[in-house]
Amino acid sequence: MTVTIRRPPRARPHRPVWEEPPTRVGQALKATLLTLLVLGVLFPLWVVLVTSLSSRRTIADAGGLVVVPRGIDTSAYATIFAGGAVTRALWISTLVTVCGTAIALTVTVLAAYGLSRPGTVGHRWLLAYFLIPFLVYPPLVPRYLVVTGLGLKDTIWALVLPSAISVFNLVVVRGFFQGIPQELLDSARIDGASDFRTLGRIVLPLSRAVIAVVGLFYAVSYWNVWFDALLFIDRNDMYPIQRVLQSYLLAGQAPHTSGAASGVTMPPTEAIKMAVVVLTVAPIVAVYPFIQRHFIKGVLIGAVKG
Repeated sequence: MTVTIRRPPRARPHRPVWEEPPTRVGQALKATLLTLLVLGVLFPLWVVLVTSLSSRRTIADAGGLVVVPRGIDTSAYATIFAGGAVTRALWISTLVTVCGTAIALTVTVLAAYGLSRPGTVGHRWLLAYFLIPFLVYPPLVPRYLVVTGLGLKDTIWALVLPSAISVFNLVVVRGFFQGIPQELLDSARIDGASDFRTLGRIVLPLSRAVIAVVGLFYAVSYWNVWFDALLFIDRNDMYPIQRVLQSYLLAGQAPHTSGAASGVTMPPTEAIKMAVVVLTVAPIVAVYPFIQRHFIKGVLIGAVKG
């Protein structure tokens, strides 16, 4: 007689719910949710782009904003480029973005590297000094008096220097620098490298991801500068693109146009507004895919090590 001994089933190790493999229903729900989120982001951009390229009759039939295109009409873009205001504003915004990002990155990297070294004289007090504006935002009136007192009003430096450093970005970069092994820095010091050489040859090559993220933050901030332009810029020829966008949205059409007087049919107001919005958003949308991989990596590293 054969006796079969059944072993009790092994107890499965208990794992949290988020570590279990997703079911088919869960995968379908995730795919649906992500698809809806992507459509929710792309749909407004699609409406803006299609409306900017629509004719007067198409916009009138749609009642304002166009979802389904019916041909392409670029008269709105031709109108806003005709007077040169948008071209000049794009040049001003590009200059402010390039100069501002370069200056802000330089100041942030130097300050973060100095504050990340424990041997720096007074680095704790300097860090506390930098954190004060992060906790207590400076009032507008002293800021305006400082900018005008330095003679920066109606210049691009009024848009660059007041925002030359962000405490949040400084803390993120400092946290990343603190995560670099001290042995690498000590070996460079033994080889006779100075602090600037160590920063340029060792620290910066290891920090490309976080530098790319911070640079993107600064670039987007400078490109979208509007409130500082409203405070410090009174000359029309010094307006950045965001300030011009505001004037177009409020006026409804290009201020320099006089289509009724010259007998030329003007593009619809909605098309002109949306065309300026497209020109405002397009540069950032075009640059982002090139640094997306650095962006994701840098955000995660800065969040964990900060």
